[in-house]
Amino acid sequence: MVGGKDSRHRCLSRYLPIMFSPVVSLRTTTIGIPPGKQISFISDVHLGFGPRNEDVRRERKLLSLIDKIADSTSHLVIVGDLFDYWFDYKTVIPKHHIRTIARLMELIDAGVHITYLIGNHDFGHWKYFHEELGIEVDTGDVDATIAGTRFYLSHGDGKAANDKGYLVLRSVLRNRLAQWMYRKIHPNLGIRLASGTSHGSREYTGAKDFGTEDGLKHFASQKIAEGYDIVVMGHRHRVAYEKMGSGLYVNLGDWLGEDPHYGRFTVENGMELVKL
Repeated sequence: MVGGKDSRHRCLSRYLPIMFSPVVSLRTTTIGIPPGKQISFISDVHLGFGPRNEDVRRERKLLSLIDKIADSTSHLVIVGDLFDYWFDYKTVIPKHHIRTIARLMELIDAGVHITYLIGNHDFGHWKYFHEELGIEVDTGDVDATIAGTRFYLSHGDGKAANDKGYLVLRSVLRNRLAQWMYRKIHPNLGIRLASGTSHGSREYTGAKDFGTEDGLKHFASQKIAEGYDIVVMGHRHRVAYEKMGSGLYVNLGDWLGEDPHYGRFTVENGMELVKL
């Protein structure tokens, strides 16, 4: 007993609000574009998914794209799920995809800024990308004014219709206490569990009936009505480039098929969706 009350009750009252607090945040930023440069967007590469030989082929496509856009890009925006699963510990990171990590660091060293919006698969970031690579990692959405154009950037998880169950799960998995507890597990087991959770999430999403309404598209239309010019998302693995009133909704699709896309924004041509 502490102060006439059961200390266990005091502990629960302290940590339960943290455990189940909603994950909602919106960072506001301004991004300039030097003359002759572009802003590039990628999403849902899902490095680590499937057989290793297919994964290596997917990573080579990504590295080829990075090489292609390195000289022309001033800012790269990763709109979630770059990895099919990710969890970094204090001294350990997943062993695969070191070439991608090295290439991203080369971009940073060359003066390219990188913003990384975590997705529903690669949410286990802690300090590594920010402290070691200098990459801005966002746990929520981003309100970005790019060369005078107002963007709303979001991975899109939790925006689908009829997906309240996922919102509850996300609030548990992403909170600080749960992730602190997870880091106490040995990395070999922890990363294996993260991989299994990722596959389970995909099976759940694939089997779930989200209804006839496209929640991401509806969300985009709301944001455009609020004054945003362009809404960029991923998550649903469906490419979209759709005018909505005075605005534009872009979904970057995914890299799991044969025709991955990336986004490109320039002052001269605006927002484009480019097939590799």
